[in-house]
Amino acid sequence: MKLLLAVVKRIHTPALNARLARYLSSSASSGLLASTDEPLVVGSSRELVKTLGSQVEVRTCFITEEEEDALLGELEPGLKKKRYEFDHWDDAIHGYRETERAMWGAVCEGVLNRVRSVAFAEGSPLLGPVHILDLDKTGYIKPHIDSIKFCGSTISGLSLLSDSIMRLVKEDDPREWLDLLLPRRSLYILRDQARYNFTHEILKDEDSVFNGQKVPRQRRISVICRNLPS
Repeated sequence: MKLLLAVVKRIHTPALNARLARYLSSSASSGLLASTDEPLVVGSSRELVKTLGSQVEVRTCFITEEEEDALLGELEPGLKKKRYEFDHWDDAIHGYRETERAMWGAVCEGVLNRVRSVAFAEGSPLLGPVHILDLDKTGYIKPHIDSIKFCGSTISGLSLLSDSIMRLVKEDDPREWLDLLLPRRSLYILRDQARYNFTHEILKDEDSVFNGQKVPRQRRISVICRNLPS
């Protein structure tokens, strides 16, 4: 069955697809995709995209190359001591290693303060240390909803090293879905209904297709902040 594709700002056209293909071919290692004006969210219907428009956000070029390097400089030494794991305690992640970090250098702390200021309401209590999730090139995150016991209404994440596709599917109706294009160095934010009523996942490299175009998936590190339940 052919699904209707809707986008946040404009409807898909062949010309758009061609431009996206050119950007993708030039951005595999540099993250150039993040500087385009192409749509970053598509969905199963216009109505769904409109309904969740205020609850799903992708901010491109949220950090600079230098800030990405600073984050990697702090994270890589600890991550290299860990092995990639190919099972998870709740079967949600494949091909990953993870850690948490509470203390950061000045540059990275400045980045995280920017994340907090745009993603969370002022005064919103945040969940402990920042969660770091390192996906191998062959790794992926399976559909899941973060536990409501430990996580509040908002999830935000920085995407390092690679472009990727995040897919949201309505828990009680898989015909309703959104795909988010997460360019390298972008910030995504999921709030409220998008966080509670939709599963989210990061697609495998072989399934990483956005609006009909392949988005090559490399190793990907996400720097994730969450707030506490109210």
